[in-house]
Amino acid sequence: MSRILVAYFSAGGVTADVAKEIAQLEEADLFEIVPETLYTAEDLDWRNEKSRSSVEMNDPNCRPALAGPVPDMKDYDTVFLGFPIWWGREPSVVDTFLDACDFEGKTIIPFCTSGGSGLGNTSVRINNLTGRKAKVMEGKRYGGTVSMEDLKIWMDDLKI
Repeated sequence: MSRILVAYFSAGGVTADVAKEIAQLEEADLFEIVPETLYTAEDLDWRNEKSRSSVEMNDPNCRPALAGPVPDMKDYDTVFLGFPIWWGREPSVVDTFLDACDFEGKTIIPFCTSGGSGLGNTSVRINNLTGRKAKVMEGKRYGGTVSMEDLKIWMDDLKI
């Protein structure tokens, strides 16, 4: 089994595409973070304060259930963690994943997809959610399409 895992949540497919390319470049295992109840277009309407995503993101303790079990982290040293940026941070379903896994001694490398928002304090949040047991690196934001060449440059810079 690979020592690298690419775990990702993707609501519209953009993050999934980046995650699959990272997994290919790193010859890593791939794990999709899937909520028990999939998000609909109405759920994702950020302009509606009563939409599911708006309600979840306004509650820092919200932990949407996952559709299935999480991978056994003992098999991995490094975890690339991908997600779209919602309200300046990772979606609550990613927090559920972080709470469900033991990241002690692991390196977590966040990456996000966003049309404009950056990672903000997401690395600090991830560090806090993992109980400061992992080394959480500064992440990378990608907007829309990303080339394999750009990803390779980032991977080479990481030196993992």
